[in-house]
Amino acid sequence: MSAQVRPGWMEKPKPFTQAAKAVALAVVVLLVCVPFLVIVSTSLASTDEVVANGGWVLWPTEPSLDAYRDILDGGIVTHALGVSAGVTLAGTLLSLACTVTLAYALSRPGVFGGRPVLLLVLFTFLFPPGMIPSFLLVKELGLLDSYASLVLPVLVNVFNLVVLRGFFQGIPEELYEAARLDGAGDWRVLFSVVLPLSKAALAVVGLFYAVAYWNSWFYASLYLESDHWPLQQVLRTYVVAGSGLTDATTGEGTVTAPQTVQMAVLVIATVPILLVYPFLQKYFTKGVLTGAIKS
Repeated sequence: MSAQVRPGWMEKPKPFTQAAKAVALAVVVLLVCVPFLVIVSTSLASTDEVVANGGWVLWPTEPSLDAYRDILDGGIVTHALGVSAGVTLAGTLLSLACTVTLAYALSRPGVFGGRPVLLLVLFTFLFPPGMIPSFLLVKELGLLDSYASLVLPVLVNVFNLVVLRGFFQGIPEELYEAARLDGAGDWRVLFSVVLPLSKAALAVVGLFYAVAYWNSWFYASLYLESDHWPLQQVLRTYVVAGSGLTDATTGEGTVTAPQTVQMAVLVIATVPILLVYPFLQKYFTKGVLTGAIKS
């Protein structure tokens, strides 16, 4: 009998292939880590060191937190950080609550009006509203220059809704029937059966919402005055555009270099998501792929 031929993906990789993969991985890691290291190092460098190195520092010889003290000393960045944190927390909780309830209703067979509502939701995914209609709607609702304008127009994300709906549909029907036999109503089934089994999907969808709210700047530029801006809009205006950053974003008496302050603002805007992501990464495959495949 001839030896059975094994598929290519089951064969042991050759040494050259393994070496090539290691080199490619090392290059990708360097491309990601070196710029971030430069940003953090520049934010910690002294003014003299930044000036001597032309605005960028790879490794500070005398690390200092002066830039962080300046921008957190009662300036716009301090207020914007609180705005971003509040909008992210409130928006994520509200979006999760609305998405979970709507996804659960659309996942159950025989719900009155379920299919038309699902088609309506999917229609908004295929044909999103433009900037002008969205602005006019927010204006007519009286939401201009209010933090609600950053949450209500994007309260339910269609992709997240589809993922949760597919995940709920993948829960064995026998569990629903057993809960019904025990006299549980819809809300009891949702809180006692569905949600405890959907922690992976909820963690991923919650992270998606949190990242979206934290990184959002476009709606703030449309709907809010400058004294109500979140951190990302401050970052875009004063760091990317570089318009009067040290005067507008820091407290009084700042002596640090503009580049140092810019990099410190960038670090503050990036670190919170970096701290949250590792704790939820393990849920990504189970949460997203399971929900998407079963949709």
